[in-house]
Amino acid sequence: MTDLDDLFEQEFPVDTNLLYLNHAAVAPWPMRTGDAVRQFAAECVDMGAHDYGSWLEQERFLRTQCARLVNAASADDIALIKNTSEGLSMVAHGMPWQAGDNVIIPAGEFPSNRIVWQSLERYGVELRQIQLTESADPESDLIAAADGHTRLLSVSSVQYVTGLRLDLARLGRQCRERGIALCVDAIQGLGVVPHDVQGMAIDFLVADGHKWLLGPEGIGVFYCAPAWRARLALHEYGWHMTEDPGDFDRIEWTPAASARRFECGSPNMLGIHALSASLELLEEAGLAEIERRVLGHARRLMDGIAATADLELLTRDEPRRYAGIVSFRHRRLPASTLFAHLQGQRVVCALRGGAIRLSPHAYHRPEVIEQVLDLISI
Repeated sequence: MTDLDDLFEQEFPVDTNLLYLNHAAVAPWPMRTGDAVRQFAAECVDMGAHDYGSWLEQERFLRTQCARLVNAASADDIALIKNTSEGLSMVAHGMPWQAGDNVIIPAGEFPSNRIVWQSLERYGVELRQIQLTESADPESDLIAAADGHTRLLSVSSVQYVTGLRLDLARLGRQCRERGIALCVDAIQGLGVVPHDVQGMAIDFLVADGHKWLLGPEGIGVFYCAPAWRARLALHEYGWHMTEDPGDFDRIEWTPAASARRFECGSPNMLGIHALSASLELLEEAGLAEIERRVLGHARRLMDGIAATADLELLTRDEPRRYAGIVSFRHRRLPASTLFAHLQGQRVVCALRGGAIRLSPHAYHRPEVIEQVLDLISI
């Protein structure tokens, strides 16, 4: 085995009873993430907040890790939030809307990237949902739906049901030319495929720490481009979002100049320690190598599904149109029946949009992919 194989074997000991082909919250944590959680919990039990100063250093370091992950210009561009929905809500209810404005999203988005925009309809903001399932050029279709009143385009970098991967650089370039803000829900792709907020002209990027980032639920990353920080209206206030959070006696205060202005109260310190440990592993493994392995697994799954007469591949089999999610249906069996069969065989997958979703990570071994292909060919 290569050194990287050794690393993954150490971090993800083989479990012969479960085949984790789902990148969601049920996937196992790396060993170092679990160790970080146990160590932090032990510190809390034994000494309480005695080492709070070092906890704050870990918080600052995690922002630096997240900035590297998305190629932000500075850690000041990063806020640590609870989840994707919170970050998207900050954008949706912070933007300077006017009646008659509109927002564009792809149809079939995960509810996080739909409900927040629907909530703006009471203010006279229109939501336009563009169907991309049969589109030969989804980026063109999204941009073609824009007009002089379009203020924002919000997309998942990878669609949660079909696994469609969008060309963020192309969207960012075209949005920038038209004065449209680009918001990216990156939860289904961050940690596998590149999300370069500077190179792709992304204004807002949001993702949870679980799924591909291998961290816990309850903590996420929010990137806000410097030009937008002061333009987003704040709706949550507290001690942590001020310019001088340690000066509790200060009567007059101002919001932090950095993205910490979006963090109103006490940070999720346990989640911070856990996610930082997970990102350390991803950096050690190398994001380019993780992408290569994940795309290789997806390629093998798509080939196996396409070669099976009873299976219908839903993920678009085109270069740069897929990432780590592979979705399919059985032509004779309801998806719920196949899902129950796989669950009975201890395969951890997902039932989404009437389809089975598989999403192996880089640490999966090729033999696991082959086992699952055998199990779905019923």
